[in-house]
Amino acid sequence: MIRIGIAVLQLSELFVSSIVHLLYGFYIFSTAVASDLSQALINKPNLIEIQPKTHSVNITTSDDDDDDNGVVVAADDDKNNGLLPPIVLVHGIFGFGKGRLGGLSYFAGAEKKDERVLVPDLGSLTSIYDRARELFYYLKGGQVDYGEEHSKTYGHSQFGRDYEQGNYPEWDEDHPIHFVGHSAGAQVVRALQQMLADKAFKGYEDTSENWVLSISSLSGAFNGTTRTYLDGMQPDDGRSMKPICLLQLCRLGVIIYDWLDIPWLKAYYNFGFDHFNMSWKKSGLTGLVDLLLGNTGPFATGDWILPDLTIQGSMRLNSHLHTFPNTYYFSYATKKTTNLMGITLPSSILGIHPMLFIRVLQMSQWTHPPDAPLPYKGYRDEDWQDNDGALNTISMTYPRLPTEHPNKFVENDSDCQPLQPGIWYHKIVEGDHILFIVNRERAGVQFDLIYDSIFERCRKHVLRTRPTLPNQIQH
Repeated sequence: MIRIGIAVLQLSELFVSSIVHLLYGFYIFSTAVASDLSQALINKPNLIEIQPKTHSVNITTSDDDDDDNGVVVAADDDKNNGLLPPIVLVHGIFGFGKGRLGGLSYFAGAEKKDERVLVPDLGSLTSIYDRARELFYYLKGGQVDYGEEHSKTYGHSQFGRDYEQGNYPEWDEDHPIHFVGHSAGAQVVRALQQMLADKAFKGYEDTSENWVLSISSLSGAFNGTTRTYLDGMQPDDGRSMKPICLLQLCRLGVIIYDWLDIPWLKAYYNFGFDHFNMSWKKSGLTGLVDLLLGNTGPFATGDWILPDLTIQGSMRLNSHLHTFPNTYYFSYATKKTTNLMGITLPSSILGIHPMLFIRVLQMSQWTHPPDAPLPYKGYRDEDWQDNDGALNTISMTYPRLPTEHPNKFVENDSDCQPLQPGIWYHKIVEGDHILFIVNRERAGVQFDLIYDSIFERCRKHVLRTRPTLPNQIQH
C-alpha cells in the first residue's frame, strides 16, 4: 500500500512538472510571437532607427544595412580590435542566441550594454563538446567540424552548419575574446578553451588557451547538479535515464519535433540536433521508430546535455579541463535557499519563479540513494542543499571536482582589484537560476548591477599587456 502511495505521488509530481514546463515554454514562445507581431506593426522609419544599435553589436553582420553607424563600425574594426575585444554571451540549456525566437533576448537585453557583444545561437540540448565546436566556427567561420572520431563514436555527421563568414574571424592570441556563460554555457566556454590549448581544430594549428582573455560565469554548471537525478537521470551512473521521468517526456517531444522538421518552426527554435539527421526526410518512418525506442540518436548514445550536467558527467569533463595562468576567471553563484533551525528551505515564495519554486524545495531536501554509489569520495548531501532551482550553489562557485582549482571568495568586486589571472574569483548572489535572463523586470536593479560589473571588469580591469617595441606595427 505504501509503495502504491509513493508511485501515485511520483506520477502526480511528474504530471505537475510536465504541465508547468509546458506552460512556461508556451509562455516564452507566445511572448516571442507577440513581440514579432508588434514589431511588424511599427512603421518602417521607426524600425530603421532601432536597427543601428543592434547591428553595431554584431561585429561582422551579413545583413543589408546601409545605416551610417553600421558602416562606421565595420570600417573601424581593424582599428578597434586591439583595444576593444568582443564580449561573447553564451546561453545555457534550452537557451537560444540572436536570431531565434524572433526578437526575444535570452540575456534580456544585456547585450545592448556594450558596443561589441556577440550572442551565438548554439544547440540548446546538444552536448558540451558539440556546443564548444559550434562556438569556435561561429567565431572563426567555416563549416562546423565535430571531429571524425567523435562523430563515429556518437553516430552523427562529422560536419554541421556552415558559417560562410565568421563573426570574429581575426580571433587569435593577439585578438583574444571575453566570454560570459550562463549555466551550461560557462562549461561550454571552458571546454572550448581546452580545445584551443590542445589545438583540436583541424587546419588551425596555432590555437592556444590565450585566445581567451577572460571567462565570467553566471550560475555556471561547473560540477553538475542534483536536479538531473530529480528529473530522471540515474544517480548510480549519471548516464542513463529512468524509464518514467520528466526527461523521457522531453526526449519524446524533441524526437518528434526534429523528425517532423517543420522549416518555419525550426527556424524559430532549434534544439541543435540537425547533425543527427533525425528528420523524416532522412530517417523515414523506421528511423522514427528506432529513435523512439532509444536505438539511435543523441539520447541513445548519450551525446546530449543532461549526461554532462550530472555530477559524474561533470567530473568526467573536469578531469581534462584546466584553469590557465593567463586567463581571468570570475563566477557568480546564485542561491535561493535559507537555513531555518538546521533545515534548508526556499528563502522566499514570491521571489522565486513559479517554475522553479518546487525545484528549489526538492533540491534542498535531496538525499543520495543509499543503494547507489556516491559520486565522489567525501560526498555529503548537506553540501548540495543550497541551490537556485536548477543548480546547486556549491557547483556554481568554481571547478572543484575531481580536483579543486585555484579560487578566492569575494564579497564586493572592489575587494579583488587588481584581478590576478589563473584564479577563480567567486561570489554568491541572491537569486534563482533564471533571474538574470529572459525577463529583465524580474531582476530589477540587480540586473544592471550584475551585468554592469561584468562588462566594466572586461573593459577596465581585465587586461593582458605585452611589451611593444618602438615603431612596432600592430596587426
